[in-house]
Amino acid sequence: MKRLIISIGLILAANFASAAPIRLGSKDFTEQHLLSAMTRLYLTEKGFEVTTTTDLPSIIMRGALVNKQLDMVWDYTGTALIVYHKLSEVNPEQSYAKVKELDVKNGLIWLKPAALNNTYAFAMQRKRAEELGITNMSEMVQAFNQHKEWKLGLDIEFAGRPDGLKPMQEKYQLKLDRPQMKQMNSGLVYNAIRDGFTEVGLVYSTDGRVKGFDLLVVADDLHFFPSYAATPVVEKSVLDAHPGLEEAMNTLSALLNNETIITLNAKVDIEHQRVDDVASQFLMDQGLIKGK
Repeated sequence: MKRLIISIGLILAANFASAAPIRLGSKDFTEQHLLSAMTRLYLTEKGFEVTTTTDLPSIIMRGALVNKQLDMVWDYTGTALIVYHKLSEVNPEQSYAKVKELDVKNGLIWLKPAALNNTYAFAMQRKRAEELGITNMSEMVQAFNQHKEWKLGLDIEFAGRPDGLKPMQEKYQLKLDRPQMKQMNSGLVYNAIRDGFTEVGLVYSTDGRVKGFDLLVVADDLHFFPSYAATPVVEKSVLDAHPGLEEAMNTLSALLNNETIITLNAKVDIEHQRVDDVASQFLMDQGLIKGK
């Protein structure tokens, strides 16, 4: 009996030791803040302990995950394929399968993707675009090349990404002088377009401010931007050490799509609600956490 008690004690101690806090990382924009908050609140309800690190650039977050300084993130298939693995995109389903396969050697598991494609896009004031008859990026570039006073608002990261500014310029033959480039925090680009500080701006397709500020997203008629399916990515040893984690994250992922995240993003960026409040209400509405 004594040996049995000791054995049970050792097993419980081992399980306790293995279930270290899950270190969750996220990037520096509203959607990522919401995904991080949802994940933390939901997993805490499920009995997991979670710590968070926010506002990380993509490359920094990825490096921390690969080097086991983070345990889990929400990342995007297009970013992984093009930025991390230096490959060209195929179709969305093949992209997911490819990054999932490529990251096995890094000890990273891509769980089920959400039906959430947060791709890059360019937007203009709707009135300005309609007056000029601009509906797609080719027409936008033609107008931009004719008006040297026009300015383009974009975040610093996009300017240096392999799926970013330079290859886009080559694809669409956009001629851009340095004074025309206005680099700023990604969240400020929407205000810059709305207020006329820039004629064109780089936006995220699922950002609530596109609808809230009545911006017109011009069509990517040459299909430059890939699919960016939001997906939980977890370090394999962490997944193994936390039974139920994969099921929980796949449950959460299945509830997210473009329409849902646009609405949630707008609550933060347009209605100025707190990220934790928006995330908590969504989880309560879905029956994933209990009300206060």
